Amino acid sequence: MSTLKFKPVYNNYKGSQLRSCNMWHIVVLILHLSSTWVDGVQQVPCYFIFGDSLFDIGNNNDLQTEAKANFPPYGIDFPGGATGRFTNGRNMADILAELLGFDGYVPSFASTEKGQQDIFKGLNYASGGSGILNETSKNHLGEVISLDQQLQNHGKIVSEFVRIKGDKKSAKDHLGQCIYTIGTGSNDYINNYFLPVFYRTKNQYTSERYATVLIQQFSQPLKDLYNYGARKIAIFGLGLLGCTPAILAMDGTDEIICVDSMNLAVKQFNNKLIRLADELNNNLPGAKFSYVNVSGISSTPIPGVTVMKTPCCEVGNLTVNNEALTCTQFGNSCPDRAKYTFWDGVHPTQITQVFIGKRAYKAQFSLDTYPFDIHHLAQL
Repeated sequence: MSTLKFKPVYNNYKGSQLRSCNMWHIVVLILHLSSTWVDGVQQVPCYFIFGDSLFDIGNNNDLQTEAKANFPPYGIDFPGGATGRFTNGRNMADILAELLGFDGYVPSFASTEKGQQDIFKGLNYASGGSGILNETSKNHLGEVISLDQQLQNHGKIVSEFVRIKGDKKSAKDHLGQCIYTIGTGSNDYINNYFLPVFYRTKNQYTSERYATVLIQQFSQPLKDLYNYGARKIAIFGLGLLGCTPAILAMDGTDEIICVDSMNLAVKQFNNKLIRLADELNNNLPGAKFSYVNVSGISSTPIPGVTVMKTPCCEVGNLTVNNEALTCTQFGNSCPDRAKYTFWDGVHPTQITQVFIGKRAYKAQFSLDTYPFDIHHLAQL
């Protein structure tokens, strides 16, 4: 089977220029990625996480849903085993918490509901399968926690902050110094728009119009987050969904590099998301929304990774969407996981997430983030 070759996808950022990637840049990149990045000091008082399976650490475990990862071989490289993370080891939330200097990972909202966690460190609200639209994934996967629901959960926590701090101003002053990350939208395509047997959106909208609808829907939760006191907010753009093993397999041809129709839809969404970040920064006093260019970062070859078209873990029938997305329970996995881009049909391996997370934290090229990387957000 031929290997997958990513085509770089770049957007025209305001005030950004594409830097040439000569041998010197490659050497600098490898040297930088081999460093620790973390100076050992917690850089912000708390870190709050919203999104889907790229960030979920177990919020779905007790839900009536097929969108779960709390079974082997998930977590094969994670100290706690299969905890609900949709990868072989640490996920994006874990990696960013480490880079921000946190001692231990940010706990899940689900564990806090059981009275097990201190909310002042921050919380992870992310839910695998969730999306911007409330309906996404629910028609065929079951219960997931949509972005709207995640913001409602955060509202409860903010109320608790106010109670503990004694007044709204003190609570908002504290929350305004924290980092917030949001990574959502992938399921609105994989588990909604491109599943017309379960959802009507593809029959209702062109891909351009659908991107507009998603962005319009996305804007309100972001404004709600701002109103709750958030100021330093990193929004993760969508990756190249048309290059994932599950989507490629469903296309039915081994020769294809990526499914262009899906990547075009992703590009349309990402372009509008950048403009939304600009709009929010211009209209909300003190707001510092930043965009993370996941498509661009993931287009860069990862040192040592050679298998880009095949899942590392055993999955179901790759020609059936529901079976292709996640690992078979207690199934096999590849022994050389550091060579694989994808862990299952759509989720990256730990090594891929580390690569993306480090460049989201500290941009290597001008197009990695806009206008700030997460490291600079923490310093503002």
